[in-house]
Amino acid sequence: MDSSILTSCKSSPQSRPSYIPSHIPDTNYIRILDTTLRDGEQSPGATLTSKEKLDIACQLAKLGVDVIEAGFPAASKDDFEAVKTIAKEVGNAVDENGYVPVICGHCRCNEKDIKAAWEAVKYAKRPRIHTFIATSGIHLEYKLRKSKEEVLDIATSMVRFARSLGCNDVEFGAEDASRSDRDFLYEILGEVIKAGATTLNIPDTVGIAMPNEFGQLIANIKANTPGIEHVIISTHCHNDLGLSTANTLAGACAGARQMEVTINGIGERAGNASLEEVVMALKCRGEHALGGLYTAINTRHIMMASKMVEDYTGLHVQPHKAIVGANAFAHESGIHQDGMLKHKGTYEIISPEDIGLERSNDAGIVLGKLSGRHALRDRLKELGYELDDKQLGNIFWCFKAVAEKKKRVTDADLIALVSG
Repeated sequence: MDSSILTSCKSSPQSRPSYIPSHIPDTNYIRILDTTLRDGEQSPGATLTSKEKLDIACQLAKLGVDVIEAGFPAASKDDFEAVKTIAKEVGNAVDENGYVPVICGHCRCNEKDIKAAWEAVKYAKRPRIHTFIATSGIHLEYKLRKSKEEVLDIATSMVRFARSLGCNDVEFGAEDASRSDRDFLYEILGEVIKAGATTLNIPDTVGIAMPNEFGQLIANIKANTPGIEHVIISTHCHNDLGLSTANTLAGACAGARQMEVTINGIGERAGNASLEEVVMALKCRGEHALGGLYTAINTRHIMMASKMVEDYTGLHVQPHKAIVGANAFAHESGIHQDGMLKHKGTYEIISPEDIGLERSNDAGIVLGKLSGRHALRDRLKELGYELDDKQLGNIFWCFKAVAEKKKRVTDADLIALVSG
């Protein structure tokens, strides 16, 4: 592996192709559908107010997500009104480059749900209906209690119904696709394409797939579904085995061109593929390792989006969470600190500024019991103390003694050591 490709990521978003529901002019472009306001809000305890949902939608628009799945309009009057407000306000805020997010309403495959979704999203400049039904044997037998023939008829008739309302952007989701009979999956996907679906969502609903399996599933769908060349394949991966980001990227490499993600990876059970992980993986490695795949996300708004979602939902981000965790750009080990002070590329492949993070010190140094002399000298210099080697040696062991008793040594502790 060429080490030069790991030292930095592109700092500015790339240009966005024109929006056509069933086609992307640039075959390397990946659409980002954010479902924080729908699947993310389904996390236990993560209920959002209408005002909070609007705030998050505005932040998602600043990020430049292609599609905002704003909620499940049929679920409640409040959710209906929230989606409607987002459609009217965020869904009509066209920027200077012509960008405006698609506003999507999620719904089951029945007329009542689909009507509610359309009535909520139709005010947007680019409205979308996302309707779904389960396709796996276990769901058909125990949840739906329907035959394959019945499910096929429901799916096709409801996609047709959604199009009849005047919506020209209809996404169909085959719930539990990764556990579905392959021949039935190809059949139902082919039929909903005929009925007017423009995007096909292939979820790993229970997060059971391995990356090679999920990539192969997408490849097989591309190879065996009639009319697949006329629609966009989407992925929606859950994180039950910790593989949602890997599966999402495997799907993209196999030909999916829409990724369904959430801020901080929140969602049902163990959550969803996280927007920040998927987007930064494409930003850092898309050109060199992923066949040139890219998004138009403005990554400098990631940190603000993460903090907003954390604050509003009350779902705390684990400190070691990739990209947005408190420790993601912090260094306490003396060996790592020495490398960071000499060249940041020794231990960081992403610049914190690229995600909108401002650090208290340039190298992300956190002083603790594992820190070395180089980091201590550097911090003392920042505080205005120039020490020779002997003075530093004396202070260093006092610093180590303090660090053994405290998780982190503060500037006040350092000043007290020097003054003492």
